[in-house]
Amino acid sequence: MALPKRYEVTARFGATSSTGDPEGEIVHTGLVPDGALQLPVGPLRQRPHAYSAVKVGGRRAYQLARAGIEVELAEREIEVYRFQQLWQRGERRAFVIECSSGTYVRSLIADLGDAYCERLRRTRIGDFDVADADPERPIPLRTALHFLPEVQLDPDQARRVSQGQRLAALPLTESGDSPGPAARVIRLSDAEGLIALAELDPGGGLKPIVGFRAD
Repeated sequence: MALPKRYEVTARFGATSSTGDPEGEIVHTGLVPDGALQLPVGPLRQRPHAYSAVKVGGRRAYQLARAGIEVELAEREIEVYRFQQLWQRGERRAFVIECSSGTYVRSLIADLGDAYCERLRRTRIGDFDVADADPERPIPLRTALHFLPEVQLDPDQARRVSQGQRLAALPLTESGDSPGPAARVIRLSDAEGLIALAELDPGGGLKPIVGFRAD
């Protein structure tokens, strides 16, 4: 979930949507910009859309919004690595957006003016690209999780982890290449392969959160 992502977006200008997409209440304003747009890139602060999946008091923001409960979501820091226009046809423009985890593309489009996402498709997460998808070629779990740092365990440590026990801090034997929060999740392996995923706690210990082998 913490990996950077890429999206392909078709935005419709001259109208707004209460949800940022065609499912919401559409208000036509007729305000369609001419010429090139100022497309934001780099570190940004963004307030998630009211109809986002952010949890507020244990409930999704969109559930509260649909129930008529107004909630002001806190701003968060995001980063847009690429924001490129692909084409323009009348009141519609298409973009490709590469951004950090936690970015709300609907909000990026709405911030361009009177616009909403008419079509939105996620095409890449980290190294996983939809163009490479093949139902005849499943990806081994170890390969799918290669971006996470890894710790090699001895037999006693492996037994304890398979029972869900926490381990004290251990040196990483392999560094993952994913930035940010993903680095707090560690692969735990032994000579036989992957045992579990663990969360790096504030004290430097490793707490198993997903097990693949039981003892």
